[in-house]
Amino acid sequence: GSEMCIRDRACADAMAEIEKILTRLRSEEMDVDSLAAEVKRATELIASCKTRLRKAEADVNKVLE
Repeated sequence: GSEMCIRDRACADAMAEIEKILTRLRSEEMDVDSLAAEVKRATELIASCKTRLRKAEADVNKVLE
């Protein structure tokens, strides 16, 4: 339903933000403090997506049982 769309949207937004972070990391125009903050942010985004994906997988498995 619409809840799934919201979850997918959040994950898509997170992936887009991770891509931007990677682009900034590759450009090498960052100081160490900024770099650490960007890596921390990317890690948080990835963790939140993994949690969403696991929940979605569990929901699918319930339906298939």
